[in-house]
Amino acid sequence: MKIVSSFKHLDHTPALDDKIKSKSQKLKKYFEGNFEVHWTCYVRDDGAQCADIKLLGPSFEYHAQAHSEKLYKSLDLALNKIEKQVGKRKDKWKNHISRKHMETVKDQQVAQSEWDEEFWEGKDIDKDIA
Repeated sequence: MKIVSSFKHLDHTPALDDKIKSKSQKLKKYFEGNFEVHWTCYVRDDGAQCADIKLLGPSFEYHAQAHSEKLYKSLDLALNKIEKQVGKRKDKWKNHISRKHMETVKDQQVAQSEWDEEFWEGKDIDKDIA
């Protein structure tokens, strides 16, 4: 995992760097292999502290943005958004894999004709009528 952080209109402090690294470590549980985490922290004109996070990997790209009065809260909010996106995508992928081997519903006419053949198979029609 590679972590890249950039700051606009903010001072880069070691405490902020540690916070970003610890937050990024939470994302390891979702991915195996190489991926990059890009953090961008900045202050808007209205004074709001903003945090952008972008996850880049070989077959995925996620992005989240959050803002609040405190930068640390913005980091938490952005990370929660990313975790929600990743979790949702993982669930979809997991359901897709498990449904791959399930029996599918056939066309209604085909299913009805097969049921009729199975129902009447082995029954003697002449005995039922007489």
